[in-house]
Amino acid sequence: MSLTGTLSGGTASVNTNGLVTAGTYAVTATYSGDGDFAGSSGNDTQTVTPASTTTSVTTSPDPSVFGEPVTLTATVAPVSPGAGTPTGTVTFVVTGGPTLTGTLVGGTASVSTSAIPVGTHTVTATYSGDSGFSGSVGSDTQTVAPAVTTTSVTTSPDPSVVGQTATFTATVSPVSPGAGTPTGTVTFVATDGVTTVSLTGTLSGGTVGVGTNGLVTAGTYAVTATYSGDGDFTGSVGADTQTVAQASTTTSVSTAPDPSAVGESVTLSATVAPVSPGAGTPTGTVTFVVTGGPTLTATLSGGTASVSTSAIPVGTHTVTATYSGDANFTASSGTDTQTVTQASTTTTVASLPDPSVFGELVTFTANVTVDPPGVGSPTGTVTFVIDGGGGGTLTGTVVAGIATVTTSTLDVGTHNVTATYNGDADFASSVGTDTQTVTQASTLTTVTSFPDPSTSGQTVGFIAFVAAVAPGSGIPTGNVNFTITDGVTTVNLTGTLNGSGVATVSSALVTPGSYLVTATYTGDSNFGTSTGTDTQIVV
Repeated sequence: MSLTGTLSGGTASVNTNGLVTAGTYAVTATYSGDGDFAGSSGNDTQTVTPASTTTSVTTSPDPSVFGEPVTLTATVAPVSPGAGTPTGTVTFVVTGGPTLTGTLVGGTASVSTSAIPVGTHTVTATYSGDSGFSGSVGSDTQTVAPAVTTTSVTTSPDPSVVGQTATFTATVSPVSPGAGTPTGTVTFVATDGVTTVSLTGTLSGGTVGVGTNGLVTAGTYAVTATYSGDGDFTGSVGADTQTVAQASTTTSVSTAPDPSAVGESVTLSATVAPVSPGAGTPTGTVTFVVTGGPTLTATLSGGTASVSTSAIPVGTHTVTATYSGDANFTASSGTDTQTVTQASTTTTVASLPDPSVFGELVTFTANVTVDPPGVGSPTGTVTFVIDGGGGGTLTGTVVAGIATVTTSTLDVGTHNVTATYNGDADFASSVGTDTQTVTQASTLTTVTSFPDPSTSGQTVGFIAFVAAVAPGSGIPTGNVNFTITDGVTTVNLTGTLNGSGVATVSSALVTPGSYLVTATYTGDSNFGTSTGTDTQIVV
């Protein structure tokens, strides 16, 4: 450095602040002389030490929120009488936070950071000095508040159906100028005013999703997601809606037993199930319609409804079960078939009286019963076939399961009786057998003579009447033997019964006296023998 000064009173002085580096300077003063004096020079030294400095620190913005960039600024200035512009670096140390280094430019160093945690922190700036300036330290404080957040909620799928798993997703974001990734938990509450579901999930990368199949009633749910906050972020709340529609259903039908017999109790069952992705248990009623048969209604319990009926007629019938739906499940229907066959029957036959006598009225009774599991009362006719003389074919109508016929024409002997139930639309035919024994009917023989009394040698007519004794009936046939005796004289005569059961003979009695007249009916295949007596007076 070179400076020039003018002598005054033999002295010249100059000032400089150009000694900007510390060290020892050689100072040479050279007098240039004048007209009277010759020039000369002199030497000295000047020691320059580093100037002291002060370092001041500022932070901006202050306070800040978590994640917001904060600028740390240090201004390094020389302490008078030092002057100049310090150079070098400044190290910033944030308690509990980062350590950063900035380079002085024009006496100022600045750095930015968003890594200062929540809290109040001391920021220390240490100037390292340079060849002309000594180091110095300054400090400030920086307050960092938790960053405000917003929570957004989405639901998927939307709409869903009853029982379907719906996923609630919450995204928690810092509000600018805050930055970073919130952690912690989010609590979801979904309610439609009747059903309330509460779920909690943990944030990962600022997002959390939870699934639920607890939305079991149809309607619109208000979904609230509440972020609980953490050390760096404040809590926040987000809301959305989730629409839950009725779940579709399927209705399946079964019948048992199948096939069944007419009159047998048949159970009709319907199972109503939700169609995936729906879930849950439908409630309400199911209406069963049997073509050609009854219509019945049952209430679901545990998703199943059952009714029983014995009113399904013979044939193959379509059974339609229609679910009426409820608030949470749609209606549906299903079908099955039910085959009903004729019920088998058993026919038993009996006769009364048994044994009977010839000509007696005999009643034949057929009892038609339904074989289990069939039930009911058969209708129609029963055909009775009775073999042997006097038998034949008779038909009776079934009333309350019983058919009867009567006959009094059976000959003596054992008769086979076959009763055939001819069936009807609901009941199958069947056959029963029995036997009927017919014995000879008893007879009563009465005898009379005329004229009575008679005279010796006069022709006398003898008349025998043979009749069936009740309960027998009919007209006996055959012969009657007459014996007429007074103890000395005996007359034997034989007469044949006519179509009225009367036999007549005649004879002249020549010996006066009292005669015993005996008429003996010899019987036939259907009537037994009998004897009658009378007296005849001959004068």
